[in-house]
Amino acid sequence: MREKKATIRDVARKADVSVATISRYLNKKGYVSHATEKRIQSVMENLNYKPNEIARGLARQKTNTIALFIPDISNPFFPQLVQAIEKEAARKGYKIILVPAGCKEMTGIFMWESFENMYIDGFIFAPYQLKEKSIKLLKEKKIPFVIIDRAANITSANSVAVDHYTGAKLAVCHLIDVGCRKIIHIGGPKQLIPSNERLRGYADSIKQFSREHPVIHYEGDYSLESGRILTKEALKQHPDADGFFLGNDLMAIGCLKMLKTLRIKIPEEIAIAGFDGIDLTALVEPEITTIEQPVYEIGLAAAGKLIQLIEGKTGGDEAFPKLALKLLARASTLGFKGKERDNDGADA
Repeated sequence: MREKKATIRDVARKADVSVATISRYLNKKGYVSHATEKRIQSVMENLNYKPNEIARGLARQKTNTIALFIPDISNPFFPQLVQAIEKEAARKGYKIILVPAGCKEMTGIFMWESFENMYIDGFIFAPYQLKEKSIKLLKEKKIPFVIIDRAANITSANSVAVDHYTGAKLAVCHLIDVGCRKIIHIGGPKQLIPSNERLRGYADSIKQFSREHPVIHYEGDYSLESGRILTKEALKQHPDADGFFLGNDLMAIGCLKMLKTLRIKIPEEIAIAGFDGIDLTALVEPEITTIEQPVYEIGLAAAGKLIQLIEGKTGGDEAFPKLALKLLARASTLGFKGKERDNDGADA
């Protein structure tokens, strides 16, 4: 039979004090004499009393809990991000609850009120598209929050971001440097800021290279399947394409699978570059060139920023500097030979 756990009333009775005195001692609020503190501590140890952290949190209206919104846990980009956020939060005495969330806007007041009733101390949207209506609601309720990437231009002081535009230029310029002359971009959903920034970086790089070089863009959804399907569609319409820049690595893997199905040699005939730097890009054959995001550093920065806001250690108006990206040049682009050209060097 399980031993009955000691309660706060048991401690109060044995220590010969009131329950209110025990509460003041546990929550470090209000005066308790040194002698009484020692007596309470001794009784708690003798009774093996463990305070109910949930009850204490509700009493203080603070539970040291952060809600982390994740749009797609199946995408390998996010588990590493969650790990970093969880590690930094735990180091500072906070715990994480994961909230699955797609790209659909969350503006329902009842949803926010349900989180308030749980006394969630703050939110991390990672990455998540928030509109001004939700931003306004969070600010009105004075709920601390941090957004990773997807709403960086709406509330830069509350965001941790990378420079998607520059990252895209790194990828496209690399494809041009290895010899690609007709590069197709399969991007992410148009409503997402990183998708638009990567598209802009691609388009500007193409225009800077040659006025004759076409800007060819297809809108995907960041899934492996959309990369696969859109690669086939793109090659039907542009059979002379010799390079693909994919908006994320999952779509790059989908592109690779379709090219192999079509028996197109990579990188000899077509070169591929992705974006994110997930581990899977180094496990396929050939390994995929990608723009590596500092995922772990993003997670640490987001958690650290939010906890500062929760604890009132920052005014919340300091913009976080954008974190650096890195080109990982691999076999999917290195060794590109190009498709057959006419004698004058023009595309066939």
